[in-house]
Amino acid sequence: MNHIAVLVTTEYLPRQSDPSQGKHAFAYHIQIVNRGCQAARLLSRHWIITDGNSRVQEVRGPGVVGETPRLEPGETHQYSSSVMLDTEVGTMEGSYQMISDDGESFDAEIPPFLLSVPGAVH
Repeated sequence: MNHIAVLVTTEYLPRQSDPSQGKHAFAYHIQIVNRGCQAARLLSRHWIITDGNSRVQEVRGPGVVGETPRLEPGETHQYSSSVMLDTEVGTMEGSYQMISDDGESFDAEIPPFLLSVPGAVH
């Protein structure tokens, strides 16, 4: 059994945003923690991004920010990235496609998280 935990924090990026043009930039900071007893490598990512108008974008690609990190048991990999939304509020969720050292492929689920301009959600 593979035990990969994904922890996320987010922040609004006002300097990269242009609300008058409906552009809202958000950073998301990811911690991937190997809580299992076997090393595993992250091969690719799949994101589902939903804006406040229920418009969905799917993003797939190799690795994360140009890396395919291998995590030993107990290790954590951290990275940050960003996304632009047309609305003040949205969500992201998805999965990382991984492979353990014994050759087992599996998905590490990324639970849904909120992207929100401060004060937009009461």
